[in-house]
Amino acid sequence: METVAKTKQKIQLVDGVFSPSEASDVILSLINEKINFHKLQRLSWCEGSATADTKYPDDRIKELEKEKEIVKEFISAVRHEGKKLKIDGILNITLEE
Repeated sequence: METVAKTKQKIQLVDGVFSPSEASDVILSLINEKINFHKLQRLSWCEGSATADTKYPDDRIKELEKEKEIVKEFISAVRHEGKKLKIDGILNITLEE
């Protein structure tokens, strides 16, 4: 088995200045992917057991749905101001011991 050489990794997912429409597309796509991940996770857990505890994915889906609404409101306000948005999205990955 290979030894993991790096214990930390950074991935620059998003970096740039976007119009409100572009920013909305980028941000909502990322959030929607996470929602879909948790829905699939919940489905997978339920396939193994009808009484599976799905509280974590259920709660995360609700939280992400709320975040979507916050993002939509924020971007709508920015759109009315005629401004652009800078997005700097870094994914930090660390080895869990």
